Amino acid sequence: MSITHTPDGGARTDAPEQDRAEDGLGAAGAQLSTQPADSLHGPALGVLGWLRWTWRQLTSMRVALILLFLLSLAAIPGSLIPQRSDMLKVDAFRKAHPDVSPLYDRLGLFHVYSSPWFSAIYILLFVSLAGCIVPRSWQFVGQLRARPPAAPRHLTRLPAYSTWRTDATPEQVAEAARGALRGRRFRTAVTGTSVAAEKGYLRETGNLIFHVALFGLLIGFALTSLEKAEGGKLIVEGDGFSNNLTQYDDFSGGTLYGADDLQPFGFSLDSFDAEYATSGPEKGTALMFRANIHYWNGADGKPVKGAISVNHPLEIGGEKIYLIAHGYAPVVTVKDGRGSVTYQGPVPFLPQDTNLTSTGVIKAPDAIGKDGRPDGLGFQGIFTPSYAIDNVQGPHSAFPTLVAPALILNAYHGDLGLNSGIPQNVYQLETRNLTQYRTGDGQPLSGLLTVGKTMRLPGGGSLTFDGVKPWASFTVSHQSGDVLALVSGVCAILGLMGSLFVQRRRIWVRAAPGPDGATLVELGGLGRSESARIADELGDLALQLLPDAPVLADPPPAADTLAGPADAPAAPAYAGGRAEDTEDAEDAEDAEDHEAGGDTEAADPEPPAHQTDDEGARA
Repeated sequence: MSITHTPDGGARTDAPEQDRAEDGLGAAGAQLSTQPADSLHGPALGVLGWLRWTWRQLTSMRVALILLFLLSLAAIPGSLIPQRSDMLKVDAFRKAHPDVSPLYDRLGLFHVYSSPWFSAIYILLFVSLAGCIVPRSWQFVGQLRARPPAAPRHLTRLPAYSTWRTDATPEQVAEAARGALRGRRFRTAVTGTSVAAEKGYLRETGNLIFHVALFGLLIGFALTSLEKAEGGKLIVEGDGFSNNLTQYDDFSGGTLYGADDLQPFGFSLDSFDAEYATSGPEKGTALMFRANIHYWNGADGKPVKGAISVNHPLEIGGEKIYLIAHGYAPVVTVKDGRGSVTYQGPVPFLPQDTNLTSTGVIKAPDAIGKDGRPDGLGFQGIFTPSYAIDNVQGPHSAFPTLVAPALILNAYHGDLGLNSGIPQNVYQLETRNLTQYRTGDGQPLSGLLTVGKTMRLPGGGSLTFDGVKPWASFTVSHQSGDVLALVSGVCAILGLMGSLFVQRRRIWVRAAPGPDGATLVELGGLGRSESARIADELGDLALQLLPDAPVLADPPPAADTLAGPADAPAAPAYAGGRAEDTEDAEDAEDAEDHEAGGDTEAADPEPPAHQTDDEGARA
């Protein structure tokens, strides 16, 4: 424990409440904060003592900050490493990093927020905050109901102190001080001719609000994790969506929210609007994306027209629908070797750059060859809304709108593997059991198609490029803790501002008759933390009391001690030391005036002198 020496030669510990008790302030200097005592000393012998010591350490501010820091560190892997909510990314990570993936599995880094070690930190932080909030709240309520503590015996030991003599009665001074302090919104208590006042409870209120808000944030995050559900759906213009599990392209539910909890609603994509800059250095930059929809809520809900744009989700039945991406779906007609249509409709292609150069596959697994045997057809290639080609990039799109749409495909036939029972990515073509069509000279068959053109296959069959439809991708999200987390975050900021910018302080005014019949007025101030504000406030209060308790000139010095006229008043006593040294200070001041020659005219009364830590006593 560090020791700081005070100006009077004493010693001070780093525990302010202990210092104030040792300085003789007693209850006046105690309970300026509801923060529990924080100690690293171990308990006495016994199991109960160790349990009590462990609980005190767990609920201390030091441990709470450590746990909060550990929680922040633990969340880093969850942001950098793919999580099980997106298994496609997890599988890709495992393929790219086969050496460390087993270690990540054992450590639970692919499911950080549900791992035992993350949950342990989370629960310990819950317990620490709860154990801190409850006793502090109870203690603070007791402080609000209690009267301000009585003045300490020696006001000169306070950080800010002022004194003067007046001819007003002690009762008049006490009443004037009470009115002035209440006008400054202090809570006051009068004992005889002493007034005790206290102010700044908003500091502890803000501190408690901050802690409660942190607790609310943790609950909000927990609810968000436990009741979080998210699903994705790609919808082509003209198609619709119903909120059930079979309609989703991918869906991940939470511990307390699954497929059975999905609300009945749906929507259809009527059209998609997109605008891009057409000139200047920002050419091709997106200006606006908007999905125009009709939606309904409930099984019997009527369709309502609406729109979804970036950062403006649509909320239906407690779920939020976000616009994630968009692209184009070429409309094609595929015929097999016998001339039968085996597939007809739009096929979404996935964008690969900002100009929407897109890749995709077309599958016709039920095609029949000329010989009457099953012979599936598959096509893979790129779609360009504004076709361009050069020696560097090859075929690509020069602009993201449909200026010159083109479809470049390679054709395959054989077993597509869709009946093998192994799940496949709909946007990839498994070519292991397929044979690529080739031209007469043995080169791979490739076709560049514009709208209305047809690609003929050597073994019979064809693919016709009929047109283009836009598509939009949406995410349906359920997060029940968002509102609680937002409100808690705002309250935490407000509470922190109150605890930082509001100072808890106490002021005492004591009026007592002096030996010469005049009233001695003493003012003392004590703050939660050492600051010049308490001295300034004490000075303002002293000036406010002067009209009701004017400064009385000191009695004339004795003729055998000082030279000069007997009626020349001395300056008011300056409270620069302790109470028992006041008379010595006055005698020394009078002696200095005598050595200076002593003015023959009475001096005007001066305002009361007040001091801070730098000028005298220290709390």
